[in-house]
Amino acid sequence: MTSPPLHDWNLAPRQAIALQKRLAGRVEREDRLAVVRHIAGVDIGFEQDGEITRAAVVVLAWPGLAVVEQSVHREPTRMPYVPGLLSFREVPATLAAFETLAVRPELVMVDGQGIAHPRRLGVASHLGLWLDLPTIGVAKSRLCGRHKEPGPERGDWTPLVDGGETIGAVLRSRSGVKPVYVSPGHRISLATSLDWVVRCLGRTKLPEPTRLADRLASRRGK
Repeated sequence: MTSPPLHDWNLAPRQAIALQKRLAGRVEREDRLAVVRHIAGVDIGFEQDGEITRAAVVVLAWPGLAVVEQSVHREPTRMPYVPGLLSFREVPATLAAFETLAVRPELVMVDGQGIAHPRRLGVASHLGLWLDLPTIGVAKSRLCGRHKEPGPERGDWTPLVDGGETIGAVLRSRSGVKPVYVSPGHRISLATSLDWVVRCLGRTKLPEPTRLADRLASRRGK
C-alpha cells in the first residue's frame, strides 16, 4: 500500500513545529471507519545507538487477532531526538514499512501519542494523515495533560485533560499495573478509540496489535 506525499521531511525543528500546528487542523476527531477486518499495530525501535530506525508493522485479522502479515523496515534515522517531534523521526520509516504490505488495514494502533500532544499532532495523528486511515495512539507514558488516577480494575479509565480540553483517556488495561494513555489519532473519536483498545486487550498491559509490533520492533537481526 502506498500513500501520496503529504509534505517534505527535510525540515529544521522550527519548521517542523510550524507544520505540526498547520496539520493539526486537518486531524478528524470523529468516527470515519470502514468495516474493520484488519487492524495494524505499529512500533518503532532503534539500532546502532539510534543511528538506524527500525519500523515494525503487524497486521492482524479481526476478529480473532491472528497475524496475517508483518513488515520491518530499517533506514538511517532522519532527525535527532527532539521532544514533541518524534513523528518526524519515526513516521518516514513506518510509511516505508506500510508500502510493503499486501493488506490494507481499516484501523491502525500506534505505540505513541495521537492528539495527546502539545500541538495535537503526535505520531499516530501524523501517520493517520499520511495514510488517510483511522489511527489510535496507545502510549506507555504521558506527554502532556493532567489526570486523576483511574480505578484499579481492567477497563477503568479517567480523562486526560490539557488546557480544559479532553485529549485522551488514561486506561487501566490490566489490574495492578500502570495505565496506558489512549488518544485518537485520526478519523476516530475518543470513545471509539477506547472501545477498540479494550476489545484488543489480551493477557498483557498492551493491546495485541501494539504488543506484537513492540516485540517485532525490539527483535534484533530479524
